[in-house]
Amino acid sequence: MRVAPGEVTQLLHKLRQGDKEAEGLLIPLVYSELRRIASGYLRREFGSDSFQPTALVHEAYLRLSDIKEIDWEGRSHFFAVSATLMRRILVDHARTKRAKKRGGNDWIAVSLNDAVLPFPAKSPEILALDDALARLAMLDERQAKIVEMRFFAGMSEEEIGDTLGISARTVKRGWRIAKAWLFKELSC
Repeated sequence: MRVAPGEVTQLLHKLRQGDKEAEGLLIPLVYSELRRIASGYLRREFGSDSFQPTALVHEAYLRLSDIKEIDWEGRSHFFAVSATLMRRILVDHARTKRAKKRGGNDWIAVSLNDAVLPFPAKSPEILALDDALARLAMLDERQAKIVEMRFFAGMSEEEIGDTLGISARTVKRGWRIAKAWLFKELSC
């Protein structure tokens, strides 16, 4: 589907203003991109086709629809927040799985992603990445955001630059530094 420039941004602003029709128009415009983000992330991280990118997208969209106070800056901002939410979903699921392995409580929490999103055996890796990103954010919040947008959302350097208000060249430099730092952190 070909989307006119600014159409997603206009619908996000209408949605923020309470236009109920905007959500129905927005979903078809963003769905394939959200699914691409989820598919790419799951493929890169887990190398498996057994996962359900659709379930991850649906869970992220449900969480997005619960967030009312976001003042969307535009399309790039929407996809950056979406990618962050997808990461949070996977990290939360990995933590829940780890807690259950270690004799967690007898309560059973069921969410959409628990019901239909099979989770990889590699959950320690996603937890390690999340912890490393949290440490990176304490050192340099902008580099952590660049990693989230580039790796999780698959955004281009130009899109990231527009979202963060910096040049694509600065993004490229930050991405290179952050990748090296994360490699060092995750190799230990």
